[in-house]
Amino acid sequence: MKKITIGARGSLLSQAYVGKVKQLILKNTDMSDKDIAVKSITTTGDIYNKKKLSEIGGKKLFCKEIEEELLENNIDIAVHSLKDMEAEEHQELMIGAYLKRNDPRDVLLSGKIKNLKELNSNLIIGSSSRRRELQLKKINKGISFVRMRGNIDTRINKIGKENLDGIILAAAGVKSLNLEHKISLFFEIKDMIPAVGQGIIAAQCRKKDKYIQNILKTINDEDTASCASAERSMLKTLGGDCETAVGGLAVIVNKNLNLTAELYSDDGSEYYNCEIKGKDIDAFKIGKDVGEKLLNLAGNKFKKK
Repeated sequence: MKKITIGARGSLLSQAYVGKVKQLILKNTDMSDKDIAVKSITTTGDIYNKKKLSEIGGKKLFCKEIEEELLENNIDIAVHSLKDMEAEEHQELMIGAYLKRNDPRDVLLSGKIKNLKELNSNLIIGSSSRRRELQLKKINKGISFVRMRGNIDTRINKIGKENLDGIILAAAGVKSLNLEHKISLFFEIKDMIPAVGQGIIAAQCRKKDKYIQNILKTINDEDTASCASAERSMLKTLGGDCETAVGGLAVIVNKNLNLTAELYSDDGSEYYNCEIKGKDIDAFKIGKDVGEKLLNLAGNKFKKK
């Protein structure tokens, strides 16, 4: 049995995602634990964790070094949170498996806020996302924000250290670290459309590596793959960068795919919604259609970067 190496960021969350990929491979193939090694990789996004992503090159910096390790054959599988990946992949790489999607919603961690009605105008909320901030401003324009980055545990500690009323995180990450008990409020999709790919773990490999591709096929979730295709197609059509405030979520029921998306103008003062339904086999086209519709709605108030 050929041994393989899985690579990912060294954070607790990334390593939890590696654990999920590894366990699925062990469950669905004849490989044993000794056949799979794990390599932790420090990314530029981890090193410069106090700067805005737009200042250091965008969210791709959470993937760049990991993809380089893959291209140089130092690892065989790269594990990413899909929302950290750019819509355009390296021409020599591919996503070989999408794990079954976790909870895609955003959540609020707070010791005092338990429902939307308690989101009053005097609150200070920690956030790493312009999308989340603008969506929360729709609920209450008076909320103030503190931009923060870093690992989940680091952000949670900042609630007390920086006298914040709460922080917004992705439910999937909080749950994966068994910190669900700290969640005070789940934002329903109608109130806060999540980031493209939120809640999806992606396993990436080299296009030329058929051996690894066959392994990853055994752990791929078809519905999640179709949803990811629609969402990423929409994002690719829009263009934009890590500061683009856009949310998109595809859901499949009985082979029918529904993609809901929301784009904000460059200045954040306006937002545009679009929802298109179709067959799951047309996922990529549905995403492209939604992207084009949003661009038409936004006109010159949103410029592709």
